[in-house]
Amino acid sequence: MGHQILGVMDSLSVLSPLKDMYVGGMPKPKEYVVALIPGDGIGPELTTATLEVVKKVSEVYGVSINIVYAEAGDNALSRYGQALPERSLNIIKNSHTCLKAPVGETSADVIVRLRMMFDLFANIRPVKAYPNTQALRNDIDMVVIRENTEDLYKGLELTVGSNTAIALRVITYEASRRVAEVAFKLASGRRKKVTAVHKSNVLKTTCGLFARACRDVASKYSEVVYEESYVDACAANLVRKPQSFDVIVTTNMFGDILSDEAAQVAGSLGLAPSCNLGYNYAIFEPIHGAAFDIAGKNIANPISMILSTALMFEWLGARYGDDPCVKASESINNAVYKVLQEGTTLTQDLGGSAKTYEVAKAIATKIT
Repeated sequence: MGHQILGVMDSLSVLSPLKDMYVGGMPKPKEYVVALIPGDGIGPELTTATLEVVKKVSEVYGVSINIVYAEAGDNALSRYGQALPERSLNIIKNSHTCLKAPVGETSADVIVRLRMMFDLFANIRPVKAYPNTQALRNDIDMVVIRENTEDLYKGLELTVGSNTAIALRVITYEASRRVAEVAFKLASGRRKKVTAVHKSNVLKTTCGLFARACRDVASKYSEVVYEESYVDACAANLVRKPQSFDVIVTTNMFGDILSDEAAQVAGSLGLAPSCNLGYNYAIFEPIHGAAFDIAGKNIANPISMILSTALMFEWLGARYGDDPCVKASESINNAVYKVLQEGTTLTQDLGGSAKTYEVAKAIATKIT
């Protein structure tokens, strides 16, 4: 876990309990190839700011990073006729990992497709209260884990006649079981509590199957407190008592919605990173969208993407047994905490007036 600096609560290092997913490890490369999707809207601004931090941490910890740009999203669609061009897809396939900025209206054709293609079945979204962020409480520290490959996001929709639309919700026991395993492994390295969120009182078959898979996994983790919550009650309790949650595991769409709510309760969507995790690959990205209304103004909060790079370095460290990568991750997390604690370099969403690049520069200067 992260260094205990300035009261930072276990940092944002959340992936270390998952090391056994990569038993035996992979040979450590001399250079990590990172596919970088600069995205749409505020994406390019976040990308430029984040690279300032990546450059500094790579220099300090001696981690060689080769950034290869992969165009994807709305701009790629208008330029090439495809939101995820074949060239970009090949770049991603030949990289060690991928860092992605937000894309616009074509997100389903980019990140949803990539999640399915690489079987990135667990979407891990840490949510933490930082100082000077207008968080509802200062003791919020949770991880929302959503199943990432099925549910309504399969996109199986059809119309019947001109006035009826139908969407098929796909829930399988195996997909539910493996994402529950990730949740319990993470909880084992945290406060040892898992909340499975569903709506089985109404969606008896699909949510019922998800709940059964979670209970089966829970039976193997006697040291972890297990509870269940209906999604509407969970949404209310994220506002009423967010400090009570440790690890939330849920289905794809519920997790998408609840994680945004949790991030806002903890201060801002601009602080929320995520990891799309599979057994062989991972993609890292902010949880928020492209925010076209503020694009080009240099006022977007870059911390969500910067913290996503911290997760990226942590994952590289776990997958390749690379301790400098782990230290780089800890350094980014602690640098973010220090800048927020000082409270003099905050973007508008946090009540400040700092520009996107100014925040990134301030974070970079804290990396030593």
